[in-house]
Amino acid sequence: MKIGIIGGAGVRTPLLAHGLATSTLPIDELALFDADQERLRLIAPLVARMAGAVRVRSCASSAECVEGARFVIASIRVGGIEARARYERIALEHGLVAQETVGAGGFAMAMATIPPMVEYAREVKQRAPGAYLISFTNPVGVVTDAVLKATGARILGICDTPLELFEECAQALGVPSSECHFDYFGLNHLGWLREVFHKGRPRLRELLSDDRVLAKIYRMPLFEPELLRALGVLPTEYLYFYYHPERALANTKASGTNRGAAIQRLNERLLAALRDGKQDAVAAYQAYLADRNAGYMQLESGKPEGRAPSAAAQLTGYDKIAVSVLRAIHENSNAVIPLSVRNRGNIPELRDEDVVEVPCAVNANGALPLHVGSVPASARELLQQVKEYERLTVEAALSGSPETARAALACNPLVGRAELAERLLAALA
Repeated sequence: MKIGIIGGAGVRTPLLAHGLATSTLPIDELALFDADQERLRLIAPLVARMAGAVRVRSCASSAECVEGARFVIASIRVGGIEARARYERIALEHGLVAQETVGAGGFAMAMATIPPMVEYAREVKQRAPGAYLISFTNPVGVVTDAVLKATGARILGICDTPLELFEECAQALGVPSSECHFDYFGLNHLGWLREVFHKGRPRLRELLSDDRVLAKIYRMPLFEPELLRALGVLPTEYLYFYYHPERALANTKASGTNRGAAIQRLNERLLAALRDGKQDAVAAYQAYLADRNAGYMQLESGKPEGRAPSAAAQLTGYDKIAVSVLRAIHENSNAVIPLSVRNRGNIPELRDEDVVEVPCAVNANGALPLHVGSVPASARELLQQVKEYERLTVEAALSGSPETARAALACNPLVGRAELAERLLAALA
């Protein structure tokens, strides 16, 4: 089995390669392509080390990478981490939340990323017509939506955020997640857990009733227990930017930097270590991952140290969800995994063609979304507003219309004003 990786010079590719190589999948080859060929020459030897006995091959073109692949994994960042740092800096300068997938930063990333992802999807359809395109490319939901509308490719949007919440909830309840069913709904980075069933028994009320138990679920103190009880659902951590944008903005400004800039510095240190070769590459990479994970949500929450992820939550992650999806398709296992897919009536408040993030039964036929039903009133308005923003963003990216781009930004709940949208577009351009 050949697996192509577009964005193969990304800093998470070695982790992904290790997960794939140590899985039970019959992988013969990992083919890597990246638009930054110089960086690929640095990363590829580390990927080969992490992949063990699986052959790793660097490709000079995306066509070579995807030709004949069974799966193609795409995780691209147009403009590199430097672009993310710039988008977040501009958002801060305009008094807005700085984050790569929500608000102004998410919009800028979507506009830059959708055109090349559409071209990659077309290439996959042509050169590997039976392949699934597994996309980690942020903002995952918007990119998946655009690719489906423009190409009809067999694309699945993938993110480990919901699974991390599921595992933490199971850990807090003291039960194995494998014995639970998680009633989850939303969009990528805008999702809510409505219920946790353990052996047929609903357990969410038990979680919501105990402040100490709630404190175990999130690595950072992002949500007050009173807010969670009022919502009646458990939001994923990215809802922090919608429920507390002023706090996230103030904390990030007080830090004197942004998350993109912080990761940029970590990336530069890793690449420098790979260039000079004085330190073992795998050791340097493991130190990089530890530093990156330790800094997660620190700036935005204003907390220098958070709770370490639970032992169960460490079973989730970028590499592990990718392996889970590929195995479920290859082995026709019907594993239930939350993915970004077409709605098709599962959430009645949204359109059939909208891309949503919901639990899916994953098998040889792809990802088949489970029925969600009407969403709680506490989440409905925000869900619908963000989805309308996503629709407009997809339309703007595919059409190139400045008018639609302004409308999209003005519709975004973290921007919300036409005059501000106009100034942001000028700055981001």
